[in-house]
Amino acid sequence: MFGHMSIPSPRGEREKLITALTPQLRRHLKIRAFEHGMDIQDATEHAIKAWYEADGLPEVKTDGAKTWGTFLPAGEPDNFKAVCAERGVTYVQGLAQALSLWLDNHPSPTAPLVSQPVVRVIVANQKGGVGKTFISSGIAQALAEAGHRVLIVDYDPQGHLTAELGFEDLMYEDDVETLLMHMEGSAKGDIHDLLVALDQDRFGERLHLLPASDDAFLRDVSLSKVSFSEAALERALEPLEADYDVIIIDGPPSLGLNMDTALYYVRRREGELADRSGVITPVWANKASHRAFRLLRKQMDDLCSKGRIQVDYLGLVINAYDSRRGKLVKENKDQWEKSSSPGVLAVIGDLKEGREASDGEIPLLEYAPESEHAQAMRDLAKELAV
Repeated sequence: MFGHMSIPSPRGEREKLITALTPQLRRHLKIRAFEHGMDIQDATEHAIKAWYEADGLPEVKTDGAKTWGTFLPAGEPDNFKAVCAERGVTYVQGLAQALSLWLDNHPSPTAPLVSQPVVRVIVANQKGGVGKTFISSGIAQALAEAGHRVLIVDYDPQGHLTAELGFEDLMYEDDVETLLMHMEGSAKGDIHDLLVALDQDRFGERLHLLPASDDAFLRDVSLSKVSFSEAALERALEPLEADYDVIIIDGPPSLGLNMDTALYYVRRREGELADRSGVITPVWANKASHRAFRLLRKQMDDLCSKGRIQVDYLGLVINAYDSRRGKLVKENKDQWEKSSSPGVLAVIGDLKEGREASDGEIPLLEYAPESEHAQAMRDLAKELAV
């Protein structure tokens, strides 16, 4: 697959190259570019230029490649296409060779070259029931299991995450300050006092939860009275950021001010690399998910335009997929997988372990650590450049 479109850019006129890339190669590129203080777009441009000068390169495995796009200087997509034709390779193979060569020539530095803010991710979709809590909790568990310090924030007023991790009682405590109070500026205490730790050995005391509270349903109304309300979540969580490598927000099933504050929180900060913090959207292989995604995308675009900010889309996760549900389900899945911006990070089957862990109020990786569901979460966690 190959195509391109022109856009104006601070780097000059650029055209989009649409081809395909294996998840493994994409993940290695993302991490290595981060380690060298580059964004993925610049790394890819340098990789293709070096590939033009190289010859006799070995074939790279491209099984499982998924649609992927990047912007190159005007004319470069056509130039790349012509060189691929001369060498008798597909565009997918040509890009794989170029990126593999770049990775070989740019090994991991012994120390990070740039200091970056804490990684901030919201798992968001205004449609309920698509697996936001399952995905956000699973990624957080996998990151903590791998040695990262992780905070997961239950930002959904329904509090499913808090309940499913066994802390439902905390939602209804009296005379306790809440996240909303810290967002409003009315809290007197330290926000650290709201946190609870998951005590399973596999998480090594690295996984903490900021529980939901029963005043969260009032958040939209309350925030409308707060000055510069979009930054309210950031102001509340800022004292926690130095303690964590990753902060994951389990987003609300709505598109109001509540969502705006969360999207603003995961925006690309000054000096932060692209595609590091941002949005992951769980979807189902049905028409309703396509409609819901368009609404979320519109809200993101409006916020970015009005606030003059950039919010990166980290990708989609097709959840609860079962090919036995018929032709329309497969067609909807195929439609999602044709998306390159954002691309599909994973397809997760409709398996029982996630439901059983939720019903038993046990973290998935503790309940079924060897399951396909658990491994899918570990693979997703590797997508984040932490």
